[in-house]
Amino acid sequence: MSRTVCVAGVGMIPFTKPGASDSYPKMGAAAAKAALKDAGVDYGLIDQAYVGYVFGDSTSGQAAVYGVGLSGIPVFNVNNNCASGSSALFLARQAIANGSVECALALGFEQMVAGALKPAYDDRPSPMQRFVETMTALQGIEPQTPRAAQFFGGGARVHMQKYGTRPETFARISVKARRHGANNPYAVFRQEVSLEAVLDSPMIFEPLTRLQCCPPTCGAAAAVLCSAEFARKHGVESRVTIAAQAMTTDRNSTFDEGDMRRVVGYDMTARAAAQVYEAAGIGPEDVDVVELHDCFTANELISYEALGLVSEGGAERFIMDEDNTYGGRVVVNPSGGLLSKGHPLGATGLAQCVELVWQLRGQAEARQVQGARLALQHNLGLGGACVVTLYQVA
Repeated sequence: MSRTVCVAGVGMIPFTKPGASDSYPKMGAAAAKAALKDAGVDYGLIDQAYVGYVFGDSTSGQAAVYGVGLSGIPVFNVNNNCASGSSALFLARQAIANGSVECALALGFEQMVAGALKPAYDDRPSPMQRFVETMTALQGIEPQTPRAAQFFGGGARVHMQKYGTRPETFARISVKARRHGANNPYAVFRQEVSLEAVLDSPMIFEPLTRLQCCPPTCGAAAAVLCSAEFARKHGVESRVTIAAQAMTTDRNSTFDEGDMRRVVGYDMTARAAAQVYEAAGIGPEDVDVVELHDCFTANELISYEALGLVSEGGAERFIMDEDNTYGGRVVVNPSGGLLSKGHPLGATGLAQCVELVWQLRGQAEARQVQGARLALQHNLGLGGACVVTLYQVA
């Protein structure tokens, strides 16, 4: 990156269950206004907007941004499945870093319906077709079981077979997520749960029970990014900067290695993380707080290893020693993660950004990780895309 990129302001709205939210234009506009207010930046100073969402018509980004103002700026609509929000963030950061703009808005929202994710079209090839074919060849397919659970549950099974990981180890991630989420006023689920309750909830796809799967959610989040020069000129917040960022997509190993962990993004995550660590000149041991993509407990466990927080095969010990929470080696998902905060697909990457900026500013209240200086974000979308971002505070 040629220029320093500052996170001038962040904002989000409380996440809700489907049917309980405002419409997506209202949610998106509310989150954007909150980020602008936090930054102390007038909308007229925004040069471009990048808007992430999955379930929406073309130019839905404009519908949300128009609720903030009609300034005629370029608005780019971004759909990268569950990594849509962080893809919008990536593009906004890139535009500022290369000098194309001085100040940009990254916005993500989703208005979801209840129930498991389903393909939007049945009259054309699915972009997930190759992934489904690979999964079917490796473990078969259950037509009545949610497909996403089969993908990530398959990754869990590989880890169990290779390292002897126990079902209750995955369940402990949900217990931690609910404990963290209980302190987050923006989270859908704010009640703690016991290990027994997680394990006794209905089985979706072994070893994943219902309480190990993120809920369909509605919500929105946003960030205002700017150059250091813009921050100085306008006197806006500039303590938190993006130290490094990388975006990856699939390679042959996703489909050719016969490993469901790779099918669900292990290699994309590992490559993106390695690029970020190298660019920033740090190692995973230097990170204080992490928001990672825990759409299922299986993916959180797999991602510990892909991000280098532990060596391959070391995730179970990491969890059992509680090195993934307050008082441990690194606090993972202090927001409660997707499992507790919820997963409005297009908003997730920006909600992670919001949480980490609050952590680095010391504004996370009961969730605060004391002394946090370096924060790592991991946002994954099957199909596929992975964005890893490192934030630092001056």
